[in-house]
Amino acid sequence: MHKSGFVNIIGRPNVGKSTLMNQLVGERMSIITNKPQTTRHRIFGILSADDFQIVFSDTPGFIRQPSYRMQEIMNRFVGSSFEDADLMLFVTETGEEYGADDPLLERMKSTGAPVFLVLNKSDLATEEQAQEVVDQWKNLVPFTQTFTISALKGIGTAELLEAILGALPEGPEYYPKDQLTDRPERFFVSEIIREKILELYHQEVPYSCEVGIEEFQETETKDGAPLARIRAEIYVARKTHKPIIIGKGGEAIKQLGSEARKAIEAFLDTKVFLELHVKVRENWRDDENALRRFGYQQ
Repeated sequence: MHKSGFVNIIGRPNVGKSTLMNQLVGERMSIITNKPQTTRHRIFGILSADDFQIVFSDTPGFIRQPSYRMQEIMNRFVGSSFEDADLMLFVTETGEEYGADDPLLERMKSTGAPVFLVLNKSDLATEEQAQEVVDQWKNLVPFTQTFTISALKGIGTAELLEAILGALPEGPEYYPKDQLTDRPERFFVSEIIREKILELYHQEVPYSCEVGIEEFQETETKDGAPLARIRAEIYVARKTHKPIIIGKGGEAIKQLGSEARKAIEAFLDTKVFLELHVKVRENWRDDENALRRFGYQQ
């Protein structure tokens, strides 16, 4: 018997959804920072063996009051995850508060798929605190099963994965067994650069940025070693943000390029020549043409 299905991970920003998917898949599919709204797209991570295939879906955190068209589309990505799910993982943490009329709660109550409650960051709470939160949640939503884990430290994730396998229906192979994701390398390269922007810059600046890969060529060095030549454009939403990204004497973008190049080399397992440029595209977060170009499909 071959089991398969779509397991969609939902929750608010910064609760550890991306960390959980990376842990379950065993690969670095989604970028991770300590800043909310790091994930902007819906990303598939595929875990396969001879007798099963799990297609995990990492979604952006649900934003209660979107400020931009981009955030509205991000919320639609979350909504779409209810439509094709064989199983939902709702990720939360101690200290989070939801109103009884919260849209996510309403969707979870009405979905036809089983929903697991996943209380993350258990290493930051006592057993009593965690159990109190679990009990509170059970009164709000009829969860199929509940789990207390630490995705970052891998605590409880093996038991969660076993339960996921047990809940999946018999089904076909949706993707080739050796495929890890539905996204091309270009996407992950752009995400790595954006991750470094989130880590190196502060306040509004990293949230105003989007990265486009304009050139990606697989060539060789003079010694015949594999070399990836990559040219990326960093788009900012305001003119005042461009000099911040570049920095005095170009120092900031030089550091960004250095750290991004090292991370891309580790991801691609090859030498990388990375060229970064900064362009202003004002208010791109509300520009339909720009959003389509950057992959915010609806």
